[in-house]
Amino acid sequence: MRRKIPTTVALAAFESAARHQSFTKAAHELSVTQSAVCRQIGVLEDLLGVKLFRRSKRGVTLTEAGAGYARSVRSRLDEMERDTLELMANGAQGTSLDLAVVPTFATNWLLPRLAGFRRTHPHIVVNLTASTRPFLFEDSAVDAAIYAGEASWPGTQGHFLMRENLIAVASPALIAPRKALTASQVARLPLLQQSTRPHAWRDWFQSQGLDVENDLAGPRLELFSMLARAAIHGMGVSLIPKFLVESELETGSLVQVVDHDYLSDRSYYLIHPQRKGGDRQALAAFREWIELEARQYREPMGLG
Repeated sequence: MRRKIPTTVALAAFESAARHQSFTKAAHELSVTQSAVCRQIGVLEDLLGVKLFRRSKRGVTLTEAGAGYARSVRSRLDEMERDTLELMANGAQGTSLDLAVVPTFATNWLLPRLAGFRRTHPHIVVNLTASTRPFLFEDSAVDAAIYAGEASWPGTQGHFLMRENLIAVASPALIAPRKALTASQVARLPLLQQSTRPHAWRDWFQSQGLDVENDLAGPRLELFSMLARAAIHGMGVSLIPKFLVESELETGSLVQVVDHDYLSDRSYYLIHPQRKGGDRQALAAFREWIELEARQYREPMGLG
């Protein structure tokens, strides 16, 4: 029986028009005429028996049905494009793995080790995208994620990598001529805040038996990489996972201002949909590799 599936030409025209809310812009993007876009969308609407756009003298807008269908079509086209590019790039000789990773972890911990995975698995291409928050796997083309928090995403399986060890760091110029401070002295300096963790400083101070009034005050920055750069430039003191600033501590551009390592309530996990856990050899190989790398890193430091 013939499938009731629109042509990719019609779907591509619809997706572009829906994204731009314009037939003219879609035509320009696809290098076709506006009448060709109108014709393809008309064919699609006839097949579906549903109006996807409202037409007016001022242009077009998606109907409610059209908006929902656009999200679905965009996701499917993205997946088709990813699979096509993967096959074009690797042919029959290999496969690829798409990972969403918290940015600073990817840059400072994963990438320096990824060449080792490539040497032992030359047929697997690992693609990285940055992600700082949980997402729905079914709405993305991502195979797995490395996330700091709890492994509690619905319909997923989590693999523990390491606990998060926070240290207070600053430019040596900020605390000169001293080389180290007490927690009480840190409380009198500008505290750089991570916007997604408003109580990080409060938890750090309380782990040392201190209640500080201004623990929520200070500039708020989203990423650890921003906090590190702000600290290097003398803007204040940052709380950052130790493994993310190891090179800065070695070069002396940052110093640990208090001899206190704080194990936060967060951990790093490799997370993937349960349906992809056992049926993808590339993911299984990567999981085995990163679990070993993480274990070799965390055990000497007591992060596990």
